[in-house]
Amino acid sequence: MIDENFICENCGKKVEKLNYTARDHCPYCLYSKHVDINPGDRLNDCKGLLKPIDIEKFKNTYKIIYECVKCHEKHKNISAKDDDINKIIEISSNKGN
Repeated sequence: MIDENFICENCGKKVEKLNYTARDHCPYCLYSKHVDINPGDRLNDCKGLLKPIDIEKFKNTYKIIYECVKCHEKHKNISAKDDDINKIIEISSNKGN
């Protein structure tokens, strides 16, 4: 599993590694990049941006539902402890918009 710092390709902010699992999305805008086949493996060749399109409740946290802007595959990631809760609320309230 690879956990690393990166610059978000959507909002341009510097994102620090998570240190408890592989960081798989930006905590500021919640965008991700289509780089994994399995969590943290970085083996996917698509490399398209994953746009957050919905939120679903998962146990005591949330899953972010993504659609790849390049290949249109849908994908889910568990939210991170430092994700912007206002962004999660915004995405969950924009269903169907």
